[in-house]
Amino acid sequence: MKTFLPLLFALLLGACASTPVPENRAYLTPDTSLVLPAPQRDQPLYRQQLLSTHGKGGEHQLLTVLEADGHRLTLVGLTPSGIRLFRLSYDGKTIHTEQLSSLLGGAALPPVAQVLADVMMSYWPVAAWHAQLPRGWQLADEGMVRRLTDPGGRLVSEIHYRLMAGEREPVQLIQYAFDYQLQMQRLTP
Repeated sequence: MKTFLPLLFALLLGACASTPVPENRAYLTPDTSLVLPAPQRDQPLYRQQLLSTHGKGGEHQLLTVLEADGHRLTLVGLTPSGIRLFRLSYDGKTIHTEQLSSLLGGAALPPVAQVLADVMMSYWPVAAWHAQLPRGWQLADEGMVRRLTDPGGRLVSEIHYRLMAGEREPVQLIQYAFDYQLQMQRLTP
């Protein structure tokens, strides 16, 4: 048993892949991509969340730690038991990812750029997105719901919020174009 744990640890380290993505693009639909907004914010943001995904790949849970310090956004994904699955950072020009690909189970999670787009769509102000959206696309806040529609008026995604400690917090993201849902439970006060 004493030799098994170091061997397992070495295998996990060997499975770690580091990939810089030279672009800062994500997809709104399978046919439409955009450049993500800059990671800058007026106020720093730190969140620990439990994400539950529901979609074609089944149901999965993921702990995330999000930190945006005004210059860079960092997102870390962990299994519910605390094993790191991925870490991504975004500086406005490059998405840098490190992931334990063998633990991700293939297509169990959306691509990391898509996860980043979902997070930013949930937390960044609508104004930060307006200049980035392709012509004819609309992102609008309607009370406790934020909706993204394509030029034909079709609903692409929607984010539901609730008030927590006086702040509007995302609790559900429905991605119609890619057919998945994220339930978000904030774990930090």
